[in-house]
Amino acid sequence: MTAYLFPGQGSQNLGMGGTLFDEFPELTTKADAILGYSVKELCLNDPQKQLVQTQFTQPALYVVEALTYKKKQMDATQQKPIYVAGHSLGEYAALFAAESFDFETGLRLVQKRGALMGQISGGGMAAIIGKSAQDVRDLLQKNHFDSIDIANFNTPKQVVIAGKKEDVLNTKNAFEQAGAMFFPLNVSGAFHSRYMTPAKEEFSSFLNEIELNEPKIPCISNYTGKPYETGQIKINLAEQLNHSVLWNDSMQYLIAQRVQNFVEVGPGTVLTGLMTKIKQSK
Repeated sequence: MTAYLFPGQGSQNLGMGGTLFDEFPELTTKADAILGYSVKELCLNDPQKQLVQTQFTQPALYVVEALTYKKKQMDATQQKPIYVAGHSLGEYAALFAAESFDFETGLRLVQKRGALMGQISGGGMAAIIGKSAQDVRDLLQKNHFDSIDIANFNTPKQVVIAGKKEDVLNTKNAFEQAGAMFFPLNVSGAFHSRYMTPAKEEFSSFLNEIELNEPKIPCISNYTGKPYETGQIKINLAEQLNHSVLWNDSMQYLIAQRVQNFVEVGPGTVLTGLMTKIKQSK
């Protein structure tokens, strides 16, 4: 069985999308009309150095991942996915693949999401590698780092913490003294933490105005680590903003369902690397 995995923010790179924009001119034109700028120009040339900015990164990644999926659909040699999943932003491309909404609706959702998340500045995130989630929780509690949340549970030995930038950096010595590797992430906000609550509340109101369909392919929710239940799409997408991404749980679920073939759909190989670590832990 095959699962398609769609990466999130951080996977973007200059040149992503390549010839896809010319291969799908109608969808590219629709994207430009919604965004108010050329997504092809942004991805291939990035003349204004905007590709790293959240409000631009998220729509660009969604478009590239959606077009990559469309191209795979046209290839008769590609195995069809039994499940789909996406890491954070990638969940929107996964839901597009599952036909919960059309290309344009997904892009409008992502455009709003990126704009709201981009407005909340001053936050920071860091990857903690070499310690279990419980080890990280214990260390945060022991050192009274009460302003820090765990944003991503990526693998059994990799989590991402989030909080105010200065507070995140202040944890570095404690983690390194405990034998963990500490890698600050190049982000502008404390994504998937309590600090995204204002964005979540506004996004929830926006979601209520959008008509969404139940997934036709089982889609794994970042918020629950399990397939979407009936009627839960809007709730899960809103809660995702200020709750942890349960990626390790999601992948462990798929492995338990005997999924053997994991195909990363989009730029980079971040999720492929995470899956390798997850499988090595079994």
